[in-house]
Amino acid sequence: MTIVDLCQLMLVAGAAAYLQTLTGFAFGLVMMAAIALLGLISLSDAAIVVGILSLVNAVHILVRGWRNVAWHEFLLVIGPTLAATIAGYAIIEHVAAANLAVLQLVLGLVIIAAAAQLLLRPHPLAEPSPPRHFIMAGAAGGLLGGLFSTAGPPLVYLFYRQPMAVATIRVTLVLVFTVSILLRTTMAIATGGFPYATVWWSLLAIPAILMATEIAHRWPPAMAPNTLRRLTFGLLLASGLSLSVQALL
Repeated sequence: MTIVDLCQLMLVAGAAAYLQTLTGFAFGLVMMAAIALLGLISLSDAAIVVGILSLVNAVHILVRGWRNVAWHEFLLVIGPTLAATIAGYAIIEHVAAANLAVLQLVLGLVIIAAAAQLLLRPHPLAEPSPPRHFIMAGAAGGLLGGLFSTAGPPLVYLFYRQPMAVATIRVTLVLVFTVSILLRTTMAIATGGFPYATVWWSLLAIPAILMATEIAHRWPPAMAPNTLRRLTFGLLLASGLSLSVQALL
C-alpha cells in the first residue's frame, strides 16, 4: 500500500465514519464501494479491513449510546445474523479465488439494492414488524456481512421502517454489526486469511475515524434525518452502479 493509497483510505474512512455516526449505517458500504472503485486492495482483504476499522467507530458510538439499544429486536436478529455470517465468509473465500468480476458485480448490486430501498420507502410503519421479519433480515444481513462486512442493507431497511426513535435504531444496528464483524474477524484469523500487513497499515486511518465521529456528534448538519438518508443512499446508488458497470465491462 503506497502513501497515496493510505491517504485515500484515511479520507474514505473519515467520510464513512461521519455518515455512520449520523445515520447508524453506511460505514461498510461506503468503504467497500470506495476501495473497490479506487482499487486500493483486494475485495476479500478490504472486507477484513473494513470490519476492523468499523469496530473503532462502533465502540465510540456504543460507549455513548448503549443504553438506547432495543434489546428485544437485537435478540431476534443476532442469532440468524451470526449463523449466516459463517456461510457468507465461506462463500467469499471460494468466489474470491475464482472470479473477481463476479464478486465486484455482487457488491455493486447489493449497494444498488440498499440505496433503492430507502430512497423509495423512507417512512416508518405505524406498527412494529412481526418477529419473523427480524429473523429473515438478520439472516440476509449476516450473509452480506460474511461476504463483505456490510450486513447493513436488509437490517437498515427493516429497522428504519420501525416506529422507533432514530437514536435507538442507530445504536441497535451498530451493536448488531459489531458482533457480526467480531465473528467474521475471528474466522479470518482462524482460517489463515487475515492480511496482517494490510491491516497494520490501515490502522493509521483510526485518527480520521475518531475525528469524523466526534465532529458528527458535536456539529451534526442542519438537515432532516430523511434528507440525510436520501443523500447518503444517493451516493451509494451512484457507487453501486459504477461498480456494476466496471464488473460487466
